[in-house]
Amino acid sequence: MIRTEALDRLPVRTAVPALRRALDDRGVAVLCAPPGTGKTTLVPLVLAGLTGEGPVRRVVVAEPRRIAARAAARRMAWLLGEQPGGRIGFTVRGERVVGRDTVVEVVTTGVLLQRLQRDQELAGVDAVIIDECHERHLDADTVAAFLLDVREAIRPDLRLVAASATTDAEGWARLLGDAPVIEAQGVSYPVEVLWAPPARPVKPPHGMRVDPALLTHVAATVRRALGEREGDVLCFLPGVGEIGRVAGQLAGVDAEVLQVHGRAPAAVQDAVLAGSSGGRRVVLATSVAESSLTVPGVRVVVDSGLAREPRTDHARGLSALTTVRASQAAGRQRAGRAGREAPGAVYRCWDQAEDGRLARFPSPEIKVADLAAFALQAACWGDPDASTLALLDPPPAGAMGAAWEVLEAIGAVDGGGRVTERGVRMSRLGLHPRLARALLDGARETGARRAAEVVALLSEEPPREYGDDLAAALRTARRGQDGYAARWKQEVRRLSSSLGSGSSGTGKGGSDDAAVGLVAALAFPERVARARGDGAFLMASGTGAELRDASRLRSAPWLAVAVADRPSHAASARVRLAAVIDEPTALLAAGHLRVRGEEVRWVDGEVVARAVDRLGAVELAVRPLKQPDPELVRGALVEGLRREGLGLLRWTRDSEQLRLRLAFLHRVLGSPWPDVSDGALLAETGAWLEPELSRARRRSDLGRIDAGQALRRLLPWATGEAVRLDELAPERIEVPSGSRIRVEYGGEQPVLAVKLQELFGMGETPRVAGVPVLVHLLSPAGRPAAVTADLASFWQEGYRAVRAELRGRYPKHPWPEDPATVPATRFTSARLKRQGS
Repeated sequence: MIRTEALDRLPVRTAVPALRRALDDRGVAVLCAPPGTGKTTLVPLVLAGLTGEGPVRRVVVAEPRRIAARAAARRMAWLLGEQPGGRIGFTVRGERVVGRDTVVEVVTTGVLLQRLQRDQELAGVDAVIIDECHERHLDADTVAAFLLDVREAIRPDLRLVAASATTDAEGWARLLGDAPVIEAQGVSYPVEVLWAPPARPVKPPHGMRVDPALLTHVAATVRRALGEREGDVLCFLPGVGEIGRVAGQLAGVDAEVLQVHGRAPAAVQDAVLAGSSGGRRVVLATSVAESSLTVPGVRVVVDSGLAREPRTDHARGLSALTTVRASQAAGRQRAGRAGREAPGAVYRCWDQAEDGRLARFPSPEIKVADLAAFALQAACWGDPDASTLALLDPPPAGAMGAAWEVLEAIGAVDGGGRVTERGVRMSRLGLHPRLARALLDGARETGARRAAEVVALLSEEPPREYGDDLAAALRTARRGQDGYAARWKQEVRRLSSSLGSGSSGTGKGGSDDAAVGLVAALAFPERVARARGDGAFLMASGTGAELRDASRLRSAPWLAVAVADRPSHAASARVRLAAVIDEPTALLAAGHLRVRGEEVRWVDGEVVARAVDRLGAVELAVRPLKQPDPELVRGALVEGLRREGLGLLRWTRDSEQLRLRLAFLHRVLGSPWPDVSDGALLAETGAWLEPELSRARRRSDLGRIDAGQALRRLLPWATGEAVRLDELAPERIEVPSGSRIRVEYGGEQPVLAVKLQELFGMGETPRVAGVPVLVHLLSPAGRPAAVTADLASFWQEGYRAVRAELRGRYPKHPWPEDPATVPATRFTSARLKRQGS
């Protein structure tokens, strides 16, 4: 029996006529409706014709999370007076509840991706609703791009709705071809904002770590909220670990404490979504409760201000979730949960001044996540570089390059970027490509069942209490009775079934420990790591890794690292989950990283030549080379010059002066005078350091290369300009006294430092390449007396004052009133008289 009254109360009903018209006219629409308006439950029923309006059509609803897909299906079935599996069904990974009469099917976006790859036409489906598209999950973006392709190429009749819980819908409207935006007004009550920062500063989050002091403060704020407000409390925390720790600190509160997250047992999820049976409740939740779920009875929200987002360190081969400050949009969504049924309040565990500095929206997953799975989906779709897919944000080139390297290494694509049969099979396993490779190849080596067991452990990281030893975690999961073990066993059955009867044997010989290590190494070959002592390891990727002090893995010679993160302040990654392996296993799993050859490098200030057998960055065997390749030696010497500078060559005063003269001419006249900066010289070593550089073998040989002689090779000999070097940038200038004074070229203007009396009779400032020199006029003792770039002006205006000062200090030297009337000299007056007589 349809619950008509409940359906009529849903605010989104007022937007349904406009949505129908938009779909009839254009086939696409963006539905913008706040949480709680019924966009996830009423709209699919209306479009499917299950509320008595219009013909019956088959509708698929795509949700970003399994918990949301199950909840939406149960809610729609309840509204129709049914149970899931009738006209309303759902499919998530490892669970399918549908029947022959199912009209509305709620699926995760990952399931819909798999379905589209198998059946691009989506035969029998009339409409698809992509729910919570504002969250910008990568699967949702990909599904939307594929569906737009389908509409354009083969199914123009397929109706498509992008449903968003925020008003920032313009981007989706443009993506869907200027689709109409239908807005539904929600029924919300006022929410009072209370700023509740910790009394003392807490450490910012890094990696997965959250300062325990903040969690203690969040728990205290929940207790405060229970004392100050009525109704249930919904507390947002970044992850399962933080939820567990806060739950522990709430022991003894006069309320039922419930935990909601993607790993929570279905019974717990159902209890939370069903509402309170009498007493007060504290619901500790991850961001799944922001917009995907409705939690009845909530009047108060306590917001930790933290969230989890994926991050990938392509240089180190590390991918993981990381803790970040939640965006302003997330904060609004969370606060709104307190005003769904009555006026409420939100306690924000940060300072009001910080709020304006938060990001406006969460980062689109395509910009920050590992893109290997996306790249494989795109390749299977027929668009390997995703260049023609309709995406709100293009995938970053660097991330796509790293993804293609992974796909080529595991045999999912060929050298031309075409997906292989093996790649197609991987894409249909519902796993990350790395784990798909581990499952397929691991099944061949260890048997299907054991490979499936290990991959199931890797696809959802075990709880921390399982420890950091992957083999021990496997044994715990086998005998476990907790929620994780139940989900793990279900995933093992799914993966074993996906391998088919051809690979479902009980497996080959060998211990569980060996099988676990091999499968983990197959999944993450860049993370096979050899011990360096004292719990430290070096991974094939070149990243250092360290175990915690109490780990039983510290004595292992080799590890297959399954989970690691690298805090921003740390030089090495921190190993959170790994398995013991031996060298043959490392070579089997990561053989494509093995390189044998000669290495000649600049190390610690000298050329080091070795024959090296290495697995990525891990050196397996090394021996010195007696006759290294001369080209490799030359490359090492050039590297030495780049690292330590051109000072490794022999520079005399004359050669340094020559470089300054050439730099001056290049700056003033340009071509053909050469650029002699460090960067230019290092880029053109062959043009000026040969043949000496190719004959050098070690650091000391560089010190014997005359830099000045080498620089002269860069002079413009071919144009004949080289012969004008001394004319354009003379090393010395002859002054009226007959002295030849050195010109210094290190500054903006050439400098001529000369005793004042030696310039008597010189009316104009000397010029170099048309540039007046800066004349430093010195006293008879060589001390600075004046500086001028205009000698004529100095004689007229400055000389009189300088003469008055120097005449008293140096009376034995000539100081004529008119310097133009006496010969220049570097001698005293007495000596001049003797010479004259």
